[in-house]
Amino acid sequence: MSVIQDERYRLAVEDFGPALERLARGYEADPDLRRDLLQDIHTALWRSFAGYDALCSPRTWAYRVAHNVGASHILKRRGKAARQVGLEELADAAGDDDPERNVGERRAMARLLTLIQALGPPDSQVMLLYLEDLDAAAIGEVTGLSAGAVATKIHRIKAILARQFQQGEG
Repeated sequence: MSVIQDERYRLAVEDFGPALERLARGYEADPDLRRDLLQDIHTALWRSFAGYDALCSPRTWAYRVAHNVGASHILKRRGKAARQVGLEELADAAGDDDPERNVGERRAMARLLTLIQALGPPDSQVMLLYLEDLDAAAIGEVTGLSAGAVATKIHRIKAILARQFQQGEG
């Protein structure tokens, strides 16, 4: 074990830990499986810093590792029936403890995550990274797509999600 590896991991978790948790929530609705996925992400991230060459930012590196682990997780779970987001996930989706005031936001977030989870792996990964405020170039670095392809995907997926979201309200 390298002290440098441990320090890089510690800093990455300090800087990107909440984002990694949100990404895991986007990849997996089941709370138990989500905890396993997050543990897998952390293990892979720690291991990856043994070979980190600093050719990209630590942020991009952490997202790339999380993306790869999430993609593997989705592929393993492919073929299983899609699940609805349960009450526990609704509570996790919003940070405020006032359920009456935030019930609309919680329902909207749960619906959005359900719709994103229903997308195929490449599209759901792009949208989860987009929701983490990564730009098209950074998403491209993580996913291996060109920035133009990412921007086009985001535009198309947002239109599809908006239509599905509105259809569900009617």
